This record gives sequence, C-alpha cells and structure tokens, in this order.
Amino acid sequence: MRAAGGRQAGTARTGKGVGGPHERAPRAAALRAVPKVVWLLAAGSFANMVVAYTFVYLVLYLTGPRGLPVAQAGLIAGLGGAGLVAGNFTGGWFGDRYGHRRTLVAAAAVSGTGLMCLPLLPVAGLLLVLPAAQYAAGAVRASNSALVAVSVPAGARRQGYAVMRFASNAGFTLGPPLGALLAAHFSYGWLFVADGAGTLAFAAYASRILPARGTRRAEPAGRGAGPAGAASRAPGRLAAELRARPAVAALLAALVVTDTVYRQQYSTLPVYLTDHGFSTAFYGGLLAVNGGVILCLEIPVTLALRRAPGLRIITAGLALVGLGYAALLPGATVGTALALMLLLTAGEILYKTPATAYVADHSPPGMEGRFQSLYAGASVSGTVLAPPLGAALYSAAPSALWPTCAALAAAAALGLLAVHARGGAAAVPDTADTPAGPVPAPSTGPVADPRPGPDPASERTVT
Repeated sequence: MRAAGGRQAGTARTGKGVGGPHERAPRAAALRAVPKVVWLLAAGSFANMVVAYTFVYLVLYLTGPRGLPVAQAGLIAGLGGAGLVAGNFTGGWFGDRYGHRRTLVAAAAVSGTGLMCLPLLPVAGLLLVLPAAQYAAGAVRASNSALVAVSVPAGARRQGYAVMRFASNAGFTLGPPLGALLAAHFSYGWLFVADGAGTLAFAAYASRILPARGTRRAEPAGRGAGPAGAASRAPGRLAAELRARPAVAALLAALVVTDTVYRQQYSTLPVYLTDHGFSTAFYGGLLAVNGGVILCLEIPVTLALRRAPGLRIITAGLALVGLGYAALLPGATVGTALALMLLLTAGEILYKTPATAYVADHSPPGMEGRFQSLYAGASVSGTVLAPPLGAALYSAAPSALWPTCAALAAAAALGLLAVHARGGAAAVPDTADTPAGPVPAPSTGPVADPRPGPDPASERTVT
C-alpha cells in the first residue's frame, strides 16, 4: 500500500482505465484511512471466527453424541438462533449506556463461558445456557459494528466495515473444515470447548487493544458542530430518531425481507438440489464459490464504489439477490445453480457493507450502538424466519418458492428506491456517500469504548 501511494504522482498521467495506477493509489489511501484500532479488531475477529463453528455442527452433535430426536434438536437450535437474533437487536443498548468496549468484553466472556460449559450440561441446561450464550454472541456482533461506527470517519466507514467482513468471512471459511477434523480426531464436545476458549481469548484480546478511554465519535471536521449540530443535542427516543430518518427505517425493513430470501440458500436450497439429483458435495462447492468470490472482490468493489450513493448500491444489491433466485426458474441445472450463487454473491457484496455503513452514518451521536443493533438484527433475521417460512412454502407448492423469493427481493429493492426518490434521506446528509473532499485521515491514536456524554438531566458515573 505504501508503494502504491508513492507512485501516485508519477503515474497519474499515464494510468488508463478504472484499474490504472492513478486509481489504485487513491484506493490504497482510502484503505489506509481505516484506523489502526479497526485493523486490530478485525484481526481478533478473524481468529475468533476460525473456531466459531458451534452452529454448523450443533444439530449433528445433538442428534449424534447426545442422542436427541431431530425435533428436539431443532427446538434447541432454534432457541439458540432466537437468542442470537435478540442479542443483535438489543446488544447495542448496553454499549450506548455502558460503553461499547465494556459491552464487547463482557458479552464475549459470557458467550465463551457458556459455550465451554455446553458439553457438560444436561438437556434442560442446554435450553437455558445455549440461548444465553448466543444472545451474548449477538451483543458482541452489535458491539463490533458500533465500535467501527464511532472509530471511523464518515468518509471511510464502508472501507472499515469491508475490512471487518473480510476478516470474519476469511475466518469462517477456515473454521468448519478445522472443526470437522477436530470432531473426527477427538469428539464433537471439543468443538464447543474450542469455540468457547476462542471467544474468551477474543475478550482478553479486545480488552488489551481497546483502551478504556477515548470516547468521542469520529467525524470529519465541521459535521455536527455548533449549537444546531447533531452532536450538541441529546438523542431522542429511538422511534423518534427513526421517524426522522425514513430511509433508514425503510432500509431496515428491506433487509428483513431480503435476508429471509437470501438465507434460503442455507435451508431450502440444499433440499431442492437434493430433490433434483445433486450431491451434497455440489452444494458445498456452491458455498465455496460464494466464500471465495467475497474474499477476492468485496474490498476492491467497496473501494471502487466508495463515492457512489449508498442507497443506489444497496438497491442494486437487493435486486441482484432477486435475480439470483429468478435464475432457478428454468429448472435445476449446473448452470442455473451456479448463476444463482454468483448473483447472490454479487448482491451480498453490493448491499451488506454499504448498508452497515449507511446506518452508521445516519445514527445520532450517543445512539450508534442502538442503530447498529437494529441493523445487525435485521441482517440476521433470516436465520429465524427463512427455515420455517421457506420449508412451509416448499412443502405446499415447490414451484412457487423461487418466484416468491425473486418477487420479495425485487419488492424490497423497489420500495427502497421509492423512498430514496422521495428524498427520505434528506433529514441527514449522506456525507459518506458523496464526500466533498479527500477521505479523512485516520486518527493518530486509538479510539475505543465510545460512549455518549453525560445526560444533562441525570448525570451518572459508570464503573
């Protein structure tokens, strides 16, 4: 990156095309605008995700070594998923109130301890501890997002979230195969011990790299300043703040719909492919295509489109998700299945990182955690909604599933486009999408544990 930056002056006149040297140097500078604390947090997330394979093998563990019937195993797994979604939706409140660093460390400690205890618990204990551990894991995810929101200037948040997603996806790509080896050579119980130990190690690591002080939200100069600026007023109720930002509310609703559609690839798609004669290995290969393309292209695409309006990119991503499922309408073939996965992956790249950054850019000071919790919850809502809804429709009318998925994603995209056309984002200028100048330079010091200033009506001391 440093060499690319040094070549900028000498090659700006000779570089040709979008990928020329005169473009690569500013993109490298944009990536360097991501503060050091985010890179460190991403490194920790990568290591944590390498051992985060609890849910991948949970049902196999419950129906195998535990000897539970499929229905009971599904209930326990469903409760864990509900806890995860609840933690995503509400975990940011703790960060806004007590500090995002403190919430991240505490939630990771709770999650890790619970996971390590799972192999020792009776079934009744699983019903209580697994949802609690997954709730804490959801709070960790919301805290991670909130820390990026408050640590990265508005002009660089897309890059910051792209770095975090790259690290998490890279870790999870390595995790399941390593988990399979661990289960084969030892036992499934060791998977939970490794996952819990990794989460506890992440808590200790985060407590070291995220200093306890340094509580100001990172913003470019001039934004939120003055008596009328956003930073000078206490944030109102969450519902009132959302009403003032109709584009954010519309985006969250569109994400719930799209995530329910998107996650059919993990629930009904493998059943559909099996019913049409495809092997499990073929399905696994499709998922590998998804992971490989994301790892190779998400950061370059984010940098290339960093100046494009966020809602337009997100809308295009949602539309591509719909087109992906429409690719299956002619029938199940190798070509249509591959087209589905490539279109879904392209849609994911276009909508997930910009959507996270968009919500962060439009969150009022002091409510970054709650806004990121709303985004985090919406973005994983499909883990609870997709399996039962997709399975019910596939059982009742198999031929209607993919047209319905395509229509729902298209409707979400069109609805978001309509809100954007009506100027729904006008209440809060999208400075990250259309920067007036160069990308702000990163902070020279670490930024962590961002908290709102004391409430004038009831000042409190948090220890």
